[in-house]
Amino acid sequence: MSRVNPSPADLKFDEGRLMQVLVAPIVSEKATMVADKSNSVTFKVLQDATKPEIKAAVELMFKVEVKGVSVVNTKGKTKRFGKSVGRRDNVRKAYVTLKPGQELNLSGEAA
Repeated sequence: MSRVNPSPADLKFDEGRLMQVLVAPIVSEKATMVADKSNSVTFKVLQDATKPEIKAAVELMFKVEVKGVSVVNTKGKTKRFGKSVGRRDNVRKAYVTLKPGQELNLSGEAA
């Protein structure tokens, strides 16, 4: 009997790839508000990262259980430097919601 949507635990991802999926945690006012309200953390992720990959990466690196992953693609702004016009990189953000009772400490200090 095959399932339509296998869970990320069933899928096997390349561990080296998973280590690269999460680029950096996003620490901003909005990310902090979301974290307080819905027990979730925000990460900057690779442009081609999938939701199951992000879930597997967070579970592997932080040893927590993930409830869900939401992803936002933000287009880079066009910026001018005198005459020349440049562009910021596009950013893919992942809002990772943790299961109740799970906690992820990004600050590095012991709680």
